[in-house]
Amino acid sequence: MEAVCEQVHEGDGEEHAGEDEAMLWSFQEALERQTLQIGASACGATAVVDVLKALSIDVAPEEADRCVQTRLRRNESPLPDYLLSRSEAGATHAQLIQGAQEASKGKVIGRFFHLHPRRRVQLVPWLARWIRNGAVPVATMNMQQAVPEGEEVPDAWHHQLIFGVAPNAVFMTNPLDVESEGLVHQRLCSESVLLIRRDDVLQRLTADCCLSGLSDIQSDPRWRALDIQGQVKQMSREEEQDQPKLTHIRIPAAYSSGITLFALRESELGQELINAAELALL
Repeated sequence: MEAVCEQVHEGDGEEHAGEDEAMLWSFQEALERQTLQIGASACGATAVVDVLKALSIDVAPEEADRCVQTRLRRNESPLPDYLLSRSEAGATHAQLIQGAQEASKGKVIGRFFHLHPRRRVQLVPWLARWIRNGAVPVATMNMQQAVPEGEEVPDAWHHQLIFGVAPNAVFMTNPLDVESEGLVHQRLCSESVLLIRRDDVLQRLTADCCLSGLSDIQSDPRWRALDIQGQVKQMSREEEQDQPKLTHIRIPAAYSSGITLFALRESELGQELINAAELALL
């Protein structure tokens, strides 16, 4: 990561910035200014704190979290309610936009750009253009996509502020990191599903657990389409049989993968953001 950061710093200066390079903060500034995770499932609220900071608006982390209305996992609930809580734990991009607007007393607006299904866009040049104009991007990514071989599948989606881009590199906070354009794009182009670990399902699968409600949670047809009840029953049968075991079940997720761009409402950029066209489908 340091080698890539050095390359970016060597390119600092407006006259040298190519179409694939733009930084809100230098790496050192990001190290000093970033906000670390402020609470359980609060990566979205954490990103909002840094968005407002980048737009010169200081808000206490607790206030940002209140405005975003972070949802928590209900770990002690029976399986159906636990799975529902997992599907919406944290925050959606809509909550981030509403939270930033409320926390800034209306000074900041956000605009979400879907990247699933796949769009006709080159991610780094597109981000670089908006960042150079003063927009602050937040990525909403399915971290269960593009997992490096040998690593454990992460347990959640994630919101991260993007403080800069360079050729084939995306710089993010919470945690401070740089990833390749291709990997980030994969995580930004995901259907709205969440993998739930086998142990998290089976430890809540008690004798009196009613599975019938899993098909129609909140009347969302996606629960029936994914046959959650069938997946859970298969896991249960596998405990008694000598056969390959499902490592996860798939449930609907409340989140959409893509990029939210934030700007000051009364700026020219704010108006451009409001009027920007959706990214075209491939």
